[in-house]
Amino acid sequence: MPILWFALFIAAWCLVSYINGIVCGWHKLARRFRAQSEFLGQTTFVGGVGLDVCLRFWADYSNIIRIAAEEDAFYISVVFPFRVGHPPLCIPRSEVKVSQTKVLWRKYLVLVLGGQEHIPMRISERTARKLGILDRVPGESAFDVGPNFDRLPDDFPAPTAKKTN
Repeated sequence: MPILWFALFIAAWCLVSYINGIVCGWHKLARRFRAQSEFLGQTTFVGGVGLDVCLRFWADYSNIIRIAAEEDAFYISVVFPFRVGHPPLCIPRSEVKVSQTKVLWRKYLVLVLGGQEHIPMRISERTARKLGILDRVPGESAFDVGPNFDRLPDDFPAPTAKKTN
């Protein structure tokens, strides 16, 4: 009888993990960005107080996710017990849009993953600093919540003259 309960527990664990991967958007990202092999470089295990990582619907991945923020791509994976429904991802930087938000007193960097999928990944300011993401985002080193008009990106639209009647 204990073996049956253990088997039911494992089956329920896998089912919940798989459903969570669908709901939070991981499954959708995996269709285009599934990593062909495990990333062999330096990854950062995101865990601890104040090191938050949340996907769509504020699905908390704080103590179970590993991220490598490289120059060309983000490599994201989940630790073994939660891997069901969460294959490793390799998302090119060109498929990631960055913005900022503030919830109550906490500041977050929002990485919108996938040009077609638009899956938000909210990471805390501490996590962004730990991963070195703030060093690679122009004008974000001070982590201002509003736009920084002193350091605009090159693709920022130029102002146009107003038409007068």
